Amino acid sequence: MSVLTRDEAQTRATLLDVHRYTIDLDLTTGDETFDSRTTIRFTVRDGQDPTDTFVELKPARLRTVTLDGQPLDPETLDDNRLPLKNLTPGEHELRVDAAMRYSRTGEGMHRFTDPTDGETYLYTQLFLDDVQRVFAAFDQPDLKAVFELTVKAPEGWTVLANGVTEHLGEGRWHAAPTPLISTYLVAVAAGPWHSVRTEHRGLPFGLHCRRSLAPHLDADADELIEITRQCFDRYHEKFEEPYPFDSYDQAFVPEFNAGAMENPGLVTFRDEFVYRSAVTDTERQVRAMVIAHEMAHMWFGDLVTLRWWDDIWLNESFAEYMGYQTLTEATRFTDTWTDFGVNRKSWGYDADQRPSTHPVAPEHVDDTASALLNFDGISYAKGASALRQLVTWLGEKDFLTGINTHFARHKFANAALADFIDSLASATERDVHAWADAWLRTTGVDTLAPVVTPASDGTCTLTVRHTGSRPHRIAAGLYDMDIADEGRHLLLRARLDLDLPHTDPQPLGKRPALLVLNDSDLTYAKIRFDPASFDTLRTCLSGLPEPLTRAVVWNALRDAVRDGELPARAYLDTARTHLPHETDLALAEGVLAFASAQIADRYVTPEQRPAALATLTALCRDLIRRTEDGDNPGLRLIAVRHYIDIAAQPDTIAAWLAEGTVPGGPELDPDLRWRVLGRLAVLGAVDEAAIAAELKRDPSATGQEGAARCRAALPDPDAKQRAWDSMFAGDDLSNYLFTATAQGFWQPEQADLVRAYMPRYYDDAVAVAARRGPAIADAAGRWAFPAYAVDAENLRLGEECLREADPVPALRRRLTDELDDLARALRVRQA
Repeated sequence: MSVLTRDEAQTRATLLDVHRYTIDLDLTTGDETFDSRTTIRFTVRDGQDPTDTFVELKPARLRTVTLDGQPLDPETLDDNRLPLKNLTPGEHELRVDAAMRYSRTGEGMHRFTDPTDGETYLYTQLFLDDVQRVFAAFDQPDLKAVFELTVKAPEGWTVLANGVTEHLGEGRWHAAPTPLISTYLVAVAAGPWHSVRTEHRGLPFGLHCRRSLAPHLDADADELIEITRQCFDRYHEKFEEPYPFDSYDQAFVPEFNAGAMENPGLVTFRDEFVYRSAVTDTERQVRAMVIAHEMAHMWFGDLVTLRWWDDIWLNESFAEYMGYQTLTEATRFTDTWTDFGVNRKSWGYDADQRPSTHPVAPEHVDDTASALLNFDGISYAKGASALRQLVTWLGEKDFLTGINTHFARHKFANAALADFIDSLASATERDVHAWADAWLRTTGVDTLAPVVTPASDGTCTLTVRHTGSRPHRIAAGLYDMDIADEGRHLLLRARLDLDLPHTDPQPLGKRPALLVLNDSDLTYAKIRFDPASFDTLRTCLSGLPEPLTRAVVWNALRDAVRDGELPARAYLDTARTHLPHETDLALAEGVLAFASAQIADRYVTPEQRPAALATLTALCRDLIRRTEDGDNPGLRLIAVRHYIDIAAQPDTIAAWLAEGTVPGGPELDPDLRWRVLGRLAVLGAVDEAAIAAELKRDPSATGQEGAARCRAALPDPDAKQRAWDSMFAGDDLSNYLFTATAQGFWQPEQADLVRAYMPRYYDDAVAVAARRGPAIADAAGRWAFPAYAVDAENLRLGEECLREADPVPALRRRLTDELDDLARALRVRQA
């Protein structure tokens, strides 16, 4: 498929004004294709000579095309571009009649049949340039238009869209015309949905999921609706511009590639957010944050839209920041920044230290394929961190004033970085342009290290060694031992406000037991500790009074391990000492995840791995023992999950599976049963018959994925060959089944069994990515990559692939990142 370049988009935007799309979709024509009839009304601007342009379309069959009533030859379609020649100034009408393919990879019009009950569901995912898989369009964000859709669906189905839909009878549905929106934001979802409907502020609100998930959605409907209302009301307190659309539906859809998508009036979420099994309160908080994030997009992205994809951050960074901040202000989840600090922020730090890093606001994104690669930890987590620092520096009042000016100037239109900075500058005397240059146009992570200098009178001073170029406004936390409890806890003496770079020494009084730079986590930088503070942390980390401070400390220890400055074993020992006393679920989950997935699986050598797993097993056992009285079921669930995932022997978890419960709880729900079965498969303690029996017990889509993961994990040559062939030799696996199979395939315990597949991986991944498109390319690079093989030969093969095999951009980016992580793991082992 030809990708649209920035230059082509700019040229087309100077030629055309697009007014209205009238789209008629027929979803009753079979399992492979649907009919798409599109009328586009547009104007060629005055002053143009007769000119040529093109419209994008990727059909299974292009039946007819007419321009201003005159037929065009369908054979002129070149790949995904239909040329429009000799267009004169004035109004034009293009009509396109085509058959379009359903997708099985979450791109375009995705089709899913629920194995639980045989019901079929369809939904669109048109981001970033997949609208052409559904209907003909001038597919770029700055050619906004009105969209009016009519959809024919099977009887008994409900059709959802950006606007309120009306059933006209005989399976035909009409959606209210939209305001001016971009092509990538058009949305349709059709199927026998289970719906929960209500109203708020005169607007219809709805929750929708497939019927087999109805009991689970109903169980959480009150919580979901309450969070939606709370965020909606809080945004109306922040923003002067009211919600700009006629309804607010939230559809939980199957096999969704992202967390959610901000289609105006019809937000789509991955339906794992409809919980079938027990979850922690932190997981509920994450779901709530995604709701808040997507709602923020109704203003940041939908009302005011980026002009081109170099300003992705104007969408994602703002929605990320606003989602966390608004959730903290408006809901029961008042400690969301801890989860951001320990889980999301590390995503940004990692991405920003790879060769694929880019500025938050890059100056040039040449085409749509390049743009798609920038939806990463930088555009989300680093960008949100930068905005949090901006608010700290600017003040929230001036920040919100600038935002509201931006909405007023550009509503239902498009804007770029310069427009946004001008809006902010109108609200403050500060030099916002210089701030933007320093924060949004640069790459890399600054490092802040304290230097504590004693004086002759027993006091000391602080200076900060600042590696990097960005200004930072931070707090430095000074902590003393709590003498009352024999020094097990730390008391906050003071927080110093510092503007960096700052050269004047700061008086501290007596030396604190612990000094924490970036206390409150208000900036984006790696921090280090002075030697005395590090000694304090060894014994008192869990005694820090605030979870956000502990998140800053754990992130610093994580960074030190990744940089080869702190031995991996020291991190494990610190976790073993302090995590049994942790009360914050996000911190417990984040520390255990890093310790198991990175340290035990990659950063220690195969010879050291058993000892690492033993430490983590003992840690999880401590957490399980500590929660026997039922006072912290979330922490207990986290510990049980990780105990299962790292089990080196099958006996205990096999007994849990046989008994259907962990002694003292929890009972094994579907998630835990598949988790146990997956680990037993790795250990060779189950067979195909056991997997089939479990699938009969749970024939759901999640069960199908669990079975695929287990079958790929079996330590059997035939099972490995079948899994490999299903991923790379055939094209039948959906995006989710491909991912599940890949997750099961490589296991550190099976290094000898799968070694022969490592050199095969690179050729086969390049081939399947080229055949099946960006979603599978990303999955092949992320989940099917042989990350277990931390050795020079794997690195050599990967680098050779990048040099010689010409992988598609999505796979190239993913391989670049995975190989950089592999090289880092090798360095950590050597250190």
